[in-house]
Amino acid sequence: MSAPKANPYAGNRRYHDLYPELGTGPVSTEPYYSEDYYKLEKEYIFKKVWMNAGRIEAIPEAGDFVVQDLPVCDTSVVIVRTPDGGINAFHNVCSHRGNKMAYDPSGNISMFSCRFHGWGYDLDGNLQIVPDEENYFDLDKSCLGLTPVHVGEWNGFIFVNVDPNPTETLEEYLGELGAGLVGYPFAETSGQVFTFETVVNANWKLVKDAFQETCHTPYQHNRSLPDAYISDENPHTRLIDMAIHGYHARASLFGNMGHVPSPVASHAYGFGSTIAGASMVEGDAIAPALAPPLVNPTGSSEWSFELNVFFPSFFLAVTNGSYFTHQFIPLGPDKTHWFSTTCYPTPKTAAERFSQEYSRVMFRDIMLEDGRQIEETQSMIKSGAKSEFILKDEELFIRQGLWQAEEMIKKYRDQA
Repeated sequence: MSAPKANPYAGNRRYHDLYPELGTGPVSTEPYYSEDYYKLEKEYIFKKVWMNAGRIEAIPEAGDFVVQDLPVCDTSVVIVRTPDGGINAFHNVCSHRGNKMAYDPSGNISMFSCRFHGWGYDLDGNLQIVPDEENYFDLDKSCLGLTPVHVGEWNGFIFVNVDPNPTETLEEYLGELGAGLVGYPFAETSGQVFTFETVVNANWKLVKDAFQETCHTPYQHNRSLPDAYISDENPHTRLIDMAIHGYHARASLFGNMGHVPSPVASHAYGFGSTIAGASMVEGDAIAPALAPPLVNPTGSSEWSFELNVFFPSFFLAVTNGSYFTHQFIPLGPDKTHWFSTTCYPTPKTAAERFSQEYSRVMFRDIMLEDGRQIEETQSMIKSGAKSEFILKDEELFIRQGLWQAEEMIKKYRDQA
């Protein structure tokens, strides 16, 4: 009789052993509903860190702009492409009497013009036009431009930092995780982009936590994803690998190579990369020898996608030929603007377009399953019936996110 097959997902490995500073005990639920804690997060996290604000494809031409409302930072930011190909970002506020400059979420302009009294600014934020200028007192236009916001680009993603004096550059902030994804073909896989957004009646961390572990998949997604991410050897959707990189974290997700899709799904999988099954079929979007070092770093043949969690609230998941994002912008201690994208190469055939549409709809349905659970959880933790969460080893990122928030709040409070 042959020896039973070893189960690589049932070993005694403990990820928490690698990060003893995080502890292993229960964690408090108070940060998920406390008004006072939310005020600390606003002041000492979101007003200090680099936050994702979209992709450069949204502003390809000079004068193209997008507006990123950031209520958690008490501001709105306008990001614009300059004539020399650069990118500027400004607080979306006129220097005269504080009117919001750009009301539309996007557009193309040659100059920012305030609708209230007509003050005009060029794309570098310099004040150029003041109607009835001689009627002001000691007006110095050189000192009255738009207030700049620090802006940077990484792999085609735009990031902003509203701190007037950031303590780190964007490259420093993204650190090892950012460097480890360089080389992934984000530009080539941003040709077809679908967006989803909604307001969830839940704390931003609770929304985020729903995507920081996979152990809910067999239960919450047992209809939409019955066996795509579980197998007899891995019944609990254990991860292939997970690691913390400075502020951020990364995990390699398991995919069941024995998964038998429905006839319709088979067609979708066969004609292009799909969010739910990209690595369950052969593909050559990323040659293994050319893959970035932090995309499937273990080289597993059961890899489905790489989840990258950029602190505090930006998720970037890459597959072999497509990627998706989540951005969670707090609107209050129990309300979150959840903005997602699913991104694919520009389709060359009707079959490829069908594959992408199938993936888009599947992704939407999975997110709807998650959204209902998140709001129900928020409604109950405020009851105080349970004051702690009990976390397993593979809920490491939930623990790390809470720990990182505490560390950052302490750091900037001490500096204040």
